Amino acid sequence: MDYKKVKTETTAVTRQKDSFYEQTGNIYETVAVLSKRANQIGGELKQELDQKTAEFASTNDNLEEVFENREQIEIAKFYEKLPKPTLIAVHEFLNEQIYIRNPHKVNSTSF
Repeated sequence: MDYKKVKTETTAVTRQKDSFYEQTGNIYETVAVLSKRANQIGGELKQELDQKTAEFASTNDNLEEVFENREQIEIAKFYEKLPKPTLIAVHEFLNEQIYIRNPHKVNSTSF
C-alpha cells in the first residue's frame, strides 16, 4: 500500500470508542490489532526510507567532514511529514481495510 497517498489526520484526534467495538467486539483485541498493523506499517516505511537513504551513504569514516546533501534532507523531511503509523492503522481499521483473523475464535465443531 502506498502510505504517501493515505488521506488521514497527521495529529491525534479524539474518537468515539464505540466505533472500535464493531469489528471485533472487544476493545483489547482491537488495540492488539491496531498495534500489530502499526508495527507492520512502521517497518515498511523504515525499510523504504533506508533504501532511499542508502544511495547517499558515504564510505568515508572522516568525522571532520560532514556532507550536507539537499536531496537526503528533502527525503527525510517528506517522511517526517507523513502521518504516524498508528494514525494510518486507525484510519484503515475504521474504514474496514484491515482483515482480522483470530484463530482462537474459529468454530472447531467439525469432526
